[in-house]
Amino acid sequence: MFFLLIPVVLYMLIKKYFFSKSPKKLLKKHVVVTGGSSGIGKSVGILAASRGANVTIIARDEDKLKLAERDIKKACIDENQQVKIFSLDVTDNVAVTRVFDQIEDSGGPIYMLINCAGKSICRTLEDMSVDDITSMLNLNVLGTVFPTRWVLPKFKARKEGIIVITASQASLIGIYGMSVYSASKFALRGFAEAIDMEARFHNVSVTLSLPPDTDTPGLHAENIGKPEETLLISGCAGLFQPDVVAERLLDDALDKKFFSHIGFESFVSTTLGAGMSPCSSIAEILLQLFCMGPLRLIGLGYLAHFHRIIRRGVEKSEKQK
Repeated sequence: MFFLLIPVVLYMLIKKYFFSKSPKKLLKKHVVVTGGSSGIGKSVGILAASRGANVTIIARDEDKLKLAERDIKKACIDENQQVKIFSLDVTDNVAVTRVFDQIEDSGGPIYMLINCAGKSICRTLEDMSVDDITSMLNLNVLGTVFPTRWVLPKFKARKEGIIVITASQASLIGIYGMSVYSASKFALRGFAEAIDMEARFHNVSVTLSLPPDTDTPGLHAENIGKPEETLLISGCAGLFQPDVVAERLLDDALDKKFFSHIGFESFVSTTLGAGMSPCSSIAEILLQLFCMGPLRLIGLGYLAHFHRIIRRGVEKSEKQK
C-alpha cells in the first residue's frame, strides 16, 4: 500500500512547488464561452467576470442565456465590463461564422475561446437511436470544431489567444454505456493535439479539459436511463462541483497547460494516456516518467474493478431472462 502512495505524494509535491503559478490577469480581456448558459460553461463565465473579463456566452436556449447573463453580471468587478449573450447552434458553420463576426464587432477581439457545448446520452450501442448518435457526434465534435476554426486564424494573426476544449475523462478510456460519447471525446483529444501543433508557434495555446462527473444539469439529464454499470463505473472518480472544475480549467488554460485534470482518478488516467501529447514543463515530464509504471498497475486495478461490475450486470441480466 505504501508503494502505491509514492506517486500520489510525489505528484502533490511537484504540483505545489513546480506547477503552481500566478494565473495571468483577465482584466478587460474578451472571453467567449460556448455552452455558457449552464453547468461548467456558466461557472467559467462567472469566474472570468470576477477576474475582470468581458464575457460573451453562447447557447441555444435564450431564456437560460438571460438567467446566466444576470448571474455573470453580478460577478463583474467593474461597471464597464461587458456581458453579452448570443443564441446559436454551434453545429451550424454558416451560423457560427455570422454570429462570431457579430461577437467580435460588438465585444472586441476575442482573447480566449472556451468550448463547453456538448451532451452525453448513455446507452449500450444497440440501444442508441440513430438520431441520438448523430446529434451527439455533431454537437460534441462539430460544435467545438466550427467555433475553433473561426477563432484560430484570428489568434494566429494577432499572435495571441487561448483555446480551451472541454472533453471528458471519457477522452482517455472507453467506458461501458458510453461508446458513442467516448468516440466523440476521443475525437476532441486528437483535435486538440493537432490544433496545438498548428497554433503553438503563433503564441496561441490549447488546453484540453478532462473533467470527471460534474454536478450539472447535463449530468442529471444524462443519468436518466443510464445503465447501472455506467453509473457504478463513472462514480469511481467522484462527483465534482462545476465551480471547482471551472477554476481548474481557467487557471490551467492561463498557465498554458495542455491537460487540465482534477482529482486522483483523473490524474491517473491522464498520466497513463499522455502518449505523445504536449508537455507543459520539465516537472510534468519527470512526473510522467516516474509514475507511468506504478500507475499502470493502479490503472489495471481500476479496469479489473470495472470488469467485475460489468460481469455482475451480465449475470444479473441472464438470471432475469
